[in-house]
Order: sequence, then structure tokens, then C-alpha cells
Amino acid sequence: MMEPGLYHILFISAALFFIGMYGFFTRRNLITMLMSIELILNSVNLNFIAFNKYLWPHKLDGVFFSIFVIAIAAAEAAVAIAIIINLYRSHQSIDVETAEELKY
Repeated sequence: MMEPGLYHILFISAALFFIGMYGFFTRRNLITMLMSIELILNSVNLNFIAFNKYLWPHKLDGVFFSIFVIAIAAAEAAVAIAIIINLYRSHQSIDVETAEELKY
């Protein structure tokens, strides 16, 4: 079986990135927007691993960056879910238009 090349992995990563961007800009639900941001971060992780494997195969810099991004994404998801739960308790909705009231 043939191993996927760098261009194949970058194509998958670009597809994940643009699916995440599309989901972030078209959805009104805060949970789906958070999932879209996670897709974007996963595409970045895929890029780190792919470039690490094909450009510097004997170093682990891309792996360490990916682990760091995963830790930041976990903290970001925990804070975002806490904010979304608070918003739902106060407004009985997690719609983006409802969250606009929090600006003023």
C-alpha cells in the first residue's frame, strides 16, 4: 500500500480548514461555531505533523507544537462551554444574535 505524500496530507488539511471556516461563518449556534474552530485547529495540527515528517523527519518540533495546540484547544473549549452554559442559563438560547446583547 502506498503511503500518502505531503500534498495529499496538505489537501486534507486545507479541506478541514475551509470546512471549519465555512461552518464558523454560516452557523448561528455557538456550539457548532466552537466545533468549527476545533476543526480549524485540527487542520493546523495536521500541517505541523506533515511538515515535521517530510521536512525534518528526525526532529519532534512539529509534534511538540501539536501537543501545545491540543492543550490550548482543550482549555479554550472548556472556557467556551462554560460561557455558553452561562449564556443559556441567562437567555435560554445559545444563538449568536442573543449573545449580541452582552456587548453593551
